[in-house]
Amino acid sequence: MAKIIENGIERVANCTEELFAMRDSLDVLGGKWKLMIIRYLTNRTDQQIHFKKLQRGITGISAKMLSKELKELEMNLLITRTIQDTKPITVAYAVTEYGKSVFPVTETLVNWGIIHREKIRESMG
Repeated sequence: MAKIIENGIERVANCTEELFAMRDSLDVLGGKWKLMIIRYLTNRTDQQIHFKKLQRGITGISAKMLSKELKELEMNLLITRTIQDTKPITVAYAVTEYGKSVFPVTETLVNWGIIHREKIRESMG
């Protein structure tokens, strides 16, 4: 069960509060691409990541969708967008410290996905 701190007192969240929290999380992180973008950036904190590199690294995402998702992730303080003083002007994207708090979520999903893929393979044959 999740914990909530109210007025300095910790208590167990009730089911409704947990479901609201899950909805809030899915509103910010949901969809096909956001977690993949965050994971990509988290795995490359030592690199300069520009728009085209992101688009090439995340198979199947269109430029329009990537732009939309990056704006939403920036608005939710999960990534930064830094305009660089180059010619032509380039923009670098990076995960924020707060954005790194999503890593355990993506790690759990990656591990579950690996296990699930294997389970499906086993069931087929």
